[in-house]
Amino acid sequence: MTPETPPPPTPRPHTSHWGTFSAAPLPGGGLEVIPDPGDPDPSPLLRNIPAALGPRGRVLAPHVRRGWLERGPGPDPKRGTDTYVRVSWDEAISLLVQEFDRVRAAHGNRAVFGGSYGWGSAGRFHHAQSQIHRFLNCFGGYTRSVNTYSLGASRTLLRHVVGDDSPISAPTTLSVLAEHTGLFLCFGGMPAKNFQVNAGGLSRHRTAGQLAAARARGARFILVSPVRDDLAAELDAEWLAIVPGTDTALMLALSHVLIEEGRYDADFCRSHCAGFDTFARHVLGQDGSAPKTPRWAEEICGIPAARIAELARELTRHRTMISLSWSLQRAHRGEQPLWAGIALACLLGQIGLPGGGFGHGYGATAGIGAGTLPYRLPTLDQGLNPVPDFIPCARIADLLLHPGETFDYDGGRYTYPDIRLVHWAGGNPFHHHQDLARLRRAFGRPDTVVVHEPHWTATARHADVVLPVTTTLERNDIGGASQDAALIAMHRVADPVGEARDDFRALSDLADGLGIGHDFSRGRDERGWLEHLYESWRAKLDPRYAPEEDFGTFWRAGRIPLRGLREHHTLYAGFRADPDARPLATPSGRIELASATIASFRYDDCPGHPAWLPPDPDPDPGPDAEHPHRYPFHLVANNPATRLHSQLDHGELSASSKVAGREPVRLHPRDAATLGLRDGDVARIRSAVGSCLAGVVISDSVRPGVVQLATGAWWDPSAPEVATCVHGNPNAVTHDIGTSRLTQGCTGQLTRVALERHDGPLPPVHAHG
Repeated sequence: MTPETPPPPTPRPHTSHWGTFSAAPLPGGGLEVIPDPGDPDPSPLLRNIPAALGPRGRVLAPHVRRGWLERGPGPDPKRGTDTYVRVSWDEAISLLVQEFDRVRAAHGNRAVFGGSYGWGSAGRFHHAQSQIHRFLNCFGGYTRSVNTYSLGASRTLLRHVVGDDSPISAPTTLSVLAEHTGLFLCFGGMPAKNFQVNAGGLSRHRTAGQLAAARARGARFILVSPVRDDLAAELDAEWLAIVPGTDTALMLALSHVLIEEGRYDADFCRSHCAGFDTFARHVLGQDGSAPKTPRWAEEICGIPAARIAELARELTRHRTMISLSWSLQRAHRGEQPLWAGIALACLLGQIGLPGGGFGHGYGATAGIGAGTLPYRLPTLDQGLNPVPDFIPCARIADLLLHPGETFDYDGGRYTYPDIRLVHWAGGNPFHHHQDLARLRRAFGRPDTVVVHEPHWTATARHADVVLPVTTTLERNDIGGASQDAALIAMHRVADPVGEARDDFRALSDLADGLGIGHDFSRGRDERGWLEHLYESWRAKLDPRYAPEEDFGTFWRAGRIPLRGLREHHTLYAGFRADPDARPLATPSGRIELASATIASFRYDDCPGHPAWLPPDPDPDPGPDAEHPHRYPFHLVANNPATRLHSQLDHGELSASSKVAGREPVRLHPRDAATLGLRDGDVARIRSAVGSCLAGVVISDSVRPGVVQLATGAWWDPSAPEVATCVHGNPNAVTHDIGTSRLTQGCTGQLTRVALERHDGPLPPVHAHG
């Protein structure tokens, strides 16, 4: 008798930053991923998910770098090039207990840096950043980072200009824009590729549909960007192909027309703004600077003066939304376009009206404008950090390379501590950070680097101790986002690959060895923590919103609806109605077109009002600085369309976009002809700090003089004689400088580069090996 074939596994519910799905292992290997049938626009990024479980590139067991194991802790330039020794979990934990104790005893807790980033999983318990911060706080604290690479300039500036980050966390919702906005002026666009992702996930992708509804109603879209597909083609936008990094000049010229011709809302500027006179004097050139006329701006940004003047007048004839992308502030002097865009919206006087005003980040993620829940979701408590030291997150290389030196940030002067131990869980700084060769030198300086990773990323390859951790598919969790009306039971889909353990278990073992085990785990296992987080959250909720389902019911159901999502909201409606009763949290209680606080800092790279500050074209000019055209192209390094940051770069969708096995670089046909490049060629892109190889794609969707190369290709410096990255990571060529002394944000969006065809032998790509 032939034994019966076992039934296929039942798909289990799960979620990710790019959407809700169910999944089950296939009998012959691989993974079946089924998008949520209720999602109107499921993300194609789900196609990358099966690669998470494949053996390619997985860290299958704990590993220790040979040099560290044989010679002990200490600075070592061989990090990134050394070999590794496989060890048991017990050996790895024992080595780490000794090292954590040594560093704390000899140097104190401020010598420990806790690095992490929040995109590792949509789960709220197995959130690597929360896990490692909780552990390090139980250990006695650590030097931390503040802000993010995405919004390093914005959050700090917004606190001065509007009092908080409401334009990011609670913007006017897309449903209101779809109904009321007549004209969308989109600086940096609203890229449809970014509608796919959201921190914590999203069960319904509706951004594209809501923008399409606005267009069908008759709304007009104007795109200000060097890249045409920063707005979807179906929105039929007018494309103003601006010179990269010059948006502030255009905004000031638009403001000049409104003020000069008396078309601005003087009543709103008087009643709801502070510093209008200072701003107006600067725009009109009454402070000794040049008047910010359309003719002045044309020479800078490349938009004809007549179109600038007419556009300013057109803005006043509609309910206008000034949309400011996050990308604008990820550049040198990145504070200025955000501040100038807010000032332009103030002149129009529509802030607080449905469909008018300004927004910051529409199109950055699927959650921006989707609505917000009036309560928090289940979250792991990170505890309190007694160590006061911090850095802005994009200053990690400075921290490691320059202990004891001072840096400016938001009016204060701080000192970089002497970091001896780096503990990183979740995130890939060798994706996010600029000038990766410099970051490699920085990672060679600490005594010890510990990294938790599922895959052999460049970050893992620069560690002394690599702990193999599970992907989200290999553990149970609770998923949800504050912009979504569903809480998801994330059932484990597959067994851990190799010897991988989740971060919680790895840190629990380390905590036990350090004598802080109970403080960290509270005696709970994974299931105990999930039930605790859910039930304690449910018990504290307002009865109007509290789910009726207990944890067991929720877990069996796979998801429950969340009540109270505010999908119809207008930013600053209450402030507009009564600015005295509903003031902003600024010194004046108003929107600060000029800030006395920022002016008091006396920063030459961030004055007390919006201003055109030309970005430094080459912060590290090198020996050929006398040649002004050495780097004739503007490189735009934006987010990829085929993955989230660097996650699952070896997945099916991401791999399908590669050209000659490398990340694609787009350039205009005119530039390609001048350089003798054709589709499918491999080009070498170089700047003063490094170079990379990328596959050529010729497209008239980029402005002449611009090359576009997405971030996220895993850094591969395996053939340094050819390029500092043979796989196409743009941060091989970007400069490691802050936006300004005010915010010290990331500047990786724009860089000046040169481009040439690579005619020699093509080195193989080892990034995913």
